Amino acid sequence: MNKGTIIKVSGPLIVAGGMKHANMFDVVKVSEYGLIGEIIEMRDDLASIQVYEETSGLGPGETVETTNMPLSVELAPGIIGGIFDGIQRPLEDMRKISGNTIKRGISVSSIDRNKKWDFKPVKKIGDSVQPGDIIGVVQETVLIEHRIMVPYDVSGKIVHIEEGSYNVTEIVVKIQNERNEIKEICMLTKWPVRRQRPFKRKFAPDAPLVTGQRSIDTFFPLTKGGIAAVPGPFGSGKTVVQHQLAKWSDADIVVYIGCGERGNEMTDVLMEFPQLMDPRSNEPLMKRTVLIANTSDMPVAAREASIYTGITIAEYYRDMGYDVAIMADSTSRWAEALREMSARLEEMPGEEGYPAYLGSRLAQFYERAGKVMTFGSEDRAGSITAIGAVSPPGGDLSEPVTQATMRIVKVFWSLDSSLAYARHFPAINWLTSYSLYSSKLDSWSDNNIAKDYSKLTKDAMRLLQEEANLQEIVRLVGIDALSKSERLVLEAARSLREDFLYQDAMHPNDTYCSVNKRYKLLKAIMDFYYKSKELIKKEIDLDELFKLPVRERISRARLVEEAQINDHFRKIDDELESQLKHLFEVEA
Repeated sequence: MNKGTIIKVSGPLIVAGGMKHANMFDVVKVSEYGLIGEIIEMRDDLASIQVYEETSGLGPGETVETTNMPLSVELAPGIIGGIFDGIQRPLEDMRKISGNTIKRGISVSSIDRNKKWDFKPVKKIGDSVQPGDIIGVVQETVLIEHRIMVPYDVSGKIVHIEEGSYNVTEIVVKIQNERNEIKEICMLTKWPVRRQRPFKRKFAPDAPLVTGQRSIDTFFPLTKGGIAAVPGPFGSGKTVVQHQLAKWSDADIVVYIGCGERGNEMTDVLMEFPQLMDPRSNEPLMKRTVLIANTSDMPVAAREASIYTGITIAEYYRDMGYDVAIMADSTSRWAEALREMSARLEEMPGEEGYPAYLGSRLAQFYERAGKVMTFGSEDRAGSITAIGAVSPPGGDLSEPVTQATMRIVKVFWSLDSSLAYARHFPAINWLTSYSLYSSKLDSWSDNNIAKDYSKLTKDAMRLLQEEANLQEIVRLVGIDALSKSERLVLEAARSLREDFLYQDAMHPNDTYCSVNKRYKLLKAIMDFYYKSKELIKKEIDLDELFKLPVRERISRARLVEEAQINDHFRKIDDELESQLKHLFEVEA
């Protein structure tokens, strides 16, 4: 290792001299404490280093050692269910060493080197393999089968492979390459976090990521392999939305990154997730979740690295053939870390002090998502769905981070503080949000949910938009100025808002909404509108129409248990038909 000396200390940024043998993005160890840092700028023999730990007490003259290795994550069985900091140090292991306050310079392996895993080969001696091929499997958790893959720089014939119990550093496979060299492979690999893992080709996303949130799945859907942003002012529910998506989305694996968020919010995640049950498997949610906690009181430089750590872990499981969802909460805090480091480097500032490369860095993160064909002799598809929260100061969506994000993402869930204060969850404004995947998913929905699904969603959104226009008239001249058909639009839209778009995250039967329940609830509301629209042409009394008992049953349908859905909505259909018929006969 090459050594240099500290010349200048400026918060988390350190300038060291005598570093001419170091390279950009090398990991270094600073001072006698062994603080972990990363070189982010080289000028002659001067290296600017962002340090991922507290730098108080450091001064000029102390040593800096380069490892000549880039910042990397360890990839092996044992990641799922783990809770790591921004540079993949296991928080629970560090707590055992230093207590509740993390001490500087702690060196802890990201992956447990002693734990044994049952390795089961899927290849045999004599088989030819190439990069990306699966050579064996390990049951990492009840839900996740960890697939051991051939590294990208290895190919040839297997000369040794044996089932057994191994730790992650023990040799499980030996491969002889074309030059008759023997390559020994263990279950542990490393990958630089700033380098995208390769794949054969990328596909256009074609299937939805079912989140269990009605407003999202119905009007602003996200695909597996898609990218989305959740912007909103303080208190509008960004973190709650991301928690719901992490809990209930039908991804195989969830990587949740708390990037610069408040400690109490991350505490809620760390306390709540281990107790939650996966609705698909009835197993604890942590059996398919990775948590990366980098709170606002942790060193700012580690915040910048945390999203790269998370996306690299996501790419690793994508390469196994899994659908991975990654939540970054929030990219605004990450951008603030970029801004601070850029200012300390004395770079020319861009808009609002953010570095000029803000947009390109955001794009580099989001573009690592997608649905791909992975490396290997067998066709294997995997996907990463990226969802980033954005926290614009004062809710101003014209600020640089939000605008740069909007140019990249294809789904925009715009949170509205007025809806949040009115206790409408999720507080997604249906007039300012959008999804560019909606048209692509229409045929999928009509084929896999119901033939009239896309028509129902379009008609429902049209009602909500008409309601917004009619509300302006009502505020000016009163509801009496509206025709019967317009009043029916207001009533149907109110039902959509209160009975369909509103979702109680605390109610066990409403926090997650299945595809079947979502369709039947939407159809019941729209059936009332369609049939009433025909009746009001025959001079039916609107007040009597709106007071029909079946309306109460429809409004409570969202709280019905999953097992009773079909029976409940069958009764709603019968009651709606009979009550409308009775009303028509009475009025006639």
